[in-house]
Amino acid sequence: MEKLPIKKPNFIVLTLTPLLAVIFVPWYGLTVGFDAFEWGVFAFFMVATGLAITAGYHRLWSHRAYEAHWSLRLWHAVWGACAMQNSILHWCADHRQHHRFVDDNDRDPYSAPKGFFHSHMGWIIRKQNIYTDDFANVKDLQRDPVVLWQNKYYLALTVGTNVAVPLAIGWWHGAMWGTFLLAGLLRLVLNHHFTFFINSLAHMWGRQTYTDANTARDNGLIALLTYGEGYHNYHHLFQWDYRNGVRWWQFDPTKWVIRLCAWVGLATQLRQPPVVQIEKARLSMQLKLALQQLEHAPEPDAWRTRLEEAHRQFLAAIEEFNRFRQELRLAKEQFQEQFSRDRQEMKRRYAELKAELRHQRHAWRLLLAELSGTELTRA
Repeated sequence: MEKLPIKKPNFIVLTLTPLLAVIFVPWYGLTVGFDAFEWGVFAFFMVATGLAITAGYHRLWSHRAYEAHWSLRLWHAVWGACAMQNSILHWCADHRQHHRFVDDNDRDPYSAPKGFFHSHMGWIIRKQNIYTDDFANVKDLQRDPVVLWQNKYYLALTVGTNVAVPLAIGWWHGAMWGTFLLAGLLRLVLNHHFTFFINSLAHMWGRQTYTDANTARDNGLIALLTYGEGYHNYHHLFQWDYRNGVRWWQFDPTKWVIRLCAWVGLATQLRQPPVVQIEKARLSMQLKLALQQLEHAPEPDAWRTRLEEAHRQFLAAIEEFNRFRQELRLAKEQFQEQFSRDRQEMKRRYAELKAELRHQRHAWRLLLAELSGTELTRA
């Protein structure tokens, strides 16, 4: 296969910065030392640039999962430039192309089937003809003055935030080079590769909780490094959800920040799919995985019947519960007087449906556990 030509600026940045960080950060730490202030600046830059990519470039601009006030968009635009992952227009054009043609080696810019290195950073280093620079798939973003401003002044913003600002803060603090090495150099390397893990590891390592139509995986460890972006299997099925970690216990600080911004009036129109759609997707994958185990189970036809019936009952309970919950919400909003008269009956019905849903969920989990036990016994 013919090798594509190398993009020299990208190659230099992605090879030189890690090398310099490996050499000079430990050397300075051992000979001079870093103080708490310098580590604090590093942490601030790390979080600001990371969230600019996740909450800004990704969920706001690429997927339009919510709307943001101009001041919040400006904040993400500046710190997104500091992340040095290209302008909003370029980044979002690539990402939308990825979602549209995921795993297609001819059309997905960072197709995971091409291997770890390609999806991690090889696609950035080598020139590809997968997309053009006319930004045909980001015409909506070209109506955003903040996006156009950042694209026009991207180089100046990148140099200023990565070099001038850390050096200025360090000079003011009296430790110019220490601050620059942490907040400028080390932070940049970590920010790059943590983001790149989404394109590489999150398509190779983890669970396919909601769909197996593509290689995307849910991985809690990657979520810890990427402000919640590691729940990538969910994201590829519900890409316009402002959340990636949809379960309450999943680590997704990006969704918490977006909620906080909504609370203070900086974000609006937070989008998310109906709960029933999410539950259906998860349940369907559980059924599919369970059916795949039947080759190891005795009486597979009987097991298939039990699984499909339990799946049907659980799904019916989910749909009925959510249907009633929507009716209850509508009653509260539009028929306050009637709702007041029927409050006790509606509360009783709600409790019944919730109990039935809990019962069906418990029965489903017991059935899956029994199937797994049967498989283990035969093994």
